[in-house]
Amino acid sequence: MGRAKIPRKSTNIDMTAMCDVAFLLLSFFILTTKFKPAEAVSVSPPSSVSDKAAPESDIVLITIDKDGKVFLSMDNEEKKEYIANTIANEKGLKLDVQSFKKAQFIGVPFNKLTSFLQLPDDQRKGDNMPGIPCKDSTNNEMIEWLRIVRSAYMGQKINLLVKGDNTSKYPSFKNVITAFKKNDLLKFQIITNPEGVPVGSELYRQAQAGIKND
Repeated sequence: MGRAKIPRKSTNIDMTAMCDVAFLLLSFFILTTKFKPAEAVSVSPPSSVSDKAAPESDIVLITIDKDGKVFLSMDNEEKKEYIANTIANEKGLKLDVQSFKKAQFIGVPFNKLTSFLQLPDDQRKGDNMPGIPCKDSTNNEMIEWLRIVRSAYMGQKINLLVKGDNTSKYPSFKNVITAFKKNDLLKFQIITNPEGVPVGSELYRQAQAGIKND
């Protein structure tokens, strides 16, 4: 007697739950992703093989563009409020403190700071700004800026960063370093573009051997 054949049934997988999860994940990433804002000061820093990450808070960033113009930016709004009030008192300026706190960067002399803060955001571009006077060693306003910044962070750690264009002029960088020294700020990091370690170099051999450089 022949063996009875069992009819084959096609496999049916319910994908509804998986689709729901996929759309939930997609919605989550869309809503929580923070896109990097366009830089108001465009620079192309030099490359290096350093892999040390820059700090993410309490940052005081000095930017030097290709023309040697110097800009200052900070991320701590509480400190920025203190700095704005100190400048207003010392220089006799009427500053919009809230606008100062929201400013992405500062790139004008003290005597033009009031008018700078009155500009709309779309006009605050590095190309349109003269920068903080720093090219001339006899008129280095970065010394005063860093003095006030240091007083705002009194007793607290300041993460000083310098981001310079690969073609920027040396006098501006030299005068920024002078401003650091005048205020006894002797520790800072330079932002660079990461690149691979050259094969065969000492750093490459150390990396292969698992040796880390601090």
